[in-house]
Amino acid sequence: MRYDAVIFDFDGTICDTGEGILKSAKYALDSFGYEAPDYQELTCFIGPPLLVTFQEKFGADAATADALVKKFRERYTNKGIFESKLYDGIKELLIALKKDGIKMGIASSKPQDYIETLLDRFGIKSYFDVICGVSFTADCESKANIISRCQKELDVAGNACLMIGDKKYDVEGAKANLIDCAGVLWGYGTKFEHIEAGAKFIIDKVMDVESVALGFYEQTEEVQGIFNGRIITVHTDKVCLADGTEAMREVVDHSGGVAIVGLTENNEVLLVRQFRYPYKETIYEIPAGKLEKGEDPQTAAIREFSEECGAEAQVFEPFGQVYPTPGYCGEIIHLYYAEGLTFGEQSLDDDEYLDVIKMPFSDCVAKIMSGEIKDAKTIAGILKLKELKKL
Repeated sequence: MRYDAVIFDFDGTICDTGEGILKSAKYALDSFGYEAPDYQELTCFIGPPLLVTFQEKFGADAATADALVKKFRERYTNKGIFESKLYDGIKELLIALKKDGIKMGIASSKPQDYIETLLDRFGIKSYFDVICGVSFTADCESKANIISRCQKELDVAGNACLMIGDKKYDVEGAKANLIDCAGVLWGYGTKFEHIEAGAKFIIDKVMDVESVALGFYEQTEEVQGIFNGRIITVHTDKVCLADGTEAMREVVDHSGGVAIVGLTENNEVLLVRQFRYPYKETIYEIPAGKLEKGEDPQTAAIREFSEECGAEAQVFEPFGQVYPTPGYCGEIIHLYYAEGLTFGEQSLDDDEYLDVIKMPFSDCVAKIMSGEIKDAKTIAGILKLKELKKL
């Protein structure tokens, strides 16, 4: 189903505020003589109200817990709040959801003033229709109640809202309001925590939020391995669709690749011509290669350009990615543009036979349009460069 509104937790979901929170908690505990571990181990302070954590985790009585909260804020207000950063992709997600016509709110146990300060700092406050935090004098409000306030202010029925959070408190608060919740894995919670709390969805990429909100997301339930080779692995997955029904997906995993559009000073493109066994055909391609697991794509691209073409470049810039076969394969090809070329010796693999050709850029475009060049990464790279460089 498509949701009309998305309600976000803040800490650990939109913003990585952990360093400032944990250091400020350590500051407060040290000031009161508590034996506390290094600040990195104080993740219990991410999510629930501070007052509760000081009492439940460190045995403080109500009055001492209140004093600890004040000491925490002494540091956090002046320093800790600025030890924060947006998670990668959050702004792009908010832009996408706004274009989708989906309302957005924040429901957080963080004081409202802190939330608004950081939203302003990162330039994303305008994307939210409703912001619900707590006050400094009433900061022990339950997450369920904060979510309820946010949902009512959004004026969207609970079953048309989607809660996004990184901790069990977000899942439990959403369930108390009969709201579906997606637990995220880029914050401070774990997959097991979300499963145990009963999250409807568990996601590990920021843009998955949009897929869930639009009713497109497919959640993996089971994986059955079929083949594990040198370049690919193949498996069949049972997935749960957004409406709760199940489906099977056949998937090829690939570590990904790089491809380079190298342009000479005479506006010639470096192409390689080689036999491609799956098609039983000799084809034109831009130089390309496979990524090793965990390898930096630009490092790989520079290496492959040198090995296949014997070329080095003064300018070597990324210009996007290509998903060559999204219906069944997870391969991602990283595109690069190279110019200011100098040439040395090739260093081909033992089983690699190819010719390097310098083809005028206009001829490349003509061969693409006539169908003589059929390789997807080559078509995408050359036509993209044509638009970017106005060639």
